[in-house]
Amino acid sequence: MLIITTQRLTLREFTLEDAEFIYQLMNSPLYLKFIGDRNIKNRVDAKTFLSTKLIPSYQLHGYGLYAVIRNQDDCLIGMCGLVNRDGLEHTDIGFGFLPQYIGMGYGYESARAVTHYANETLSLSPIWAITHPQNTASIKLLIKLGLLYQQHILWGDDQEPILLMSTHEVSSGEMNSLVK
Repeated sequence: MLIITTQRLTLREFTLEDAEFIYQLMNSPLYLKFIGDRNIKNRVDAKTFLSTKLIPSYQLHGYGLYAVIRNQDDCLIGMCGLVNRDGLEHTDIGFGFLPQYIGMGYGYESARAVTHYANETLSLSPIWAITHPQNTASIKLLIKLGLLYQQHILWGDDQEPILLMSTHEVSSGEMNSLVK
């Protein structure tokens, strides 16, 4: 089980025992607004999401989204990690935190550690990110990490444009494959 540590945080792979956290996070107002409804309506749905989406990524890709634990009290406060999304050319970084832990620097601290791990251990480059255009907190965090705005894209089932950001400039060929 991968473990990344920072001064205040420990990142580890998710387990089925994290279902209550997944249920809470994915039903929090900001998660629903900016990331979307993953149809997690109860703890059973959360366990299914863990067992079919989050946990298999570790074996399939060698990385995934990680549980973010606060060291001072071993409290699970968020998730941060790397995702291979259908339709995106490169691995992207994703994160989400329970509302009471937003604005305390945990997002940046965990995302910086994940970006370092992606670059130094996994040799992944570039790292992409997608985010809702109105999610100014995430946009600021991504800019602080060194990601640059590339353009608005249509991605997935949503017909609403989202921002594509990257650690490197995206080529026109990569961009053309994203625009529907």
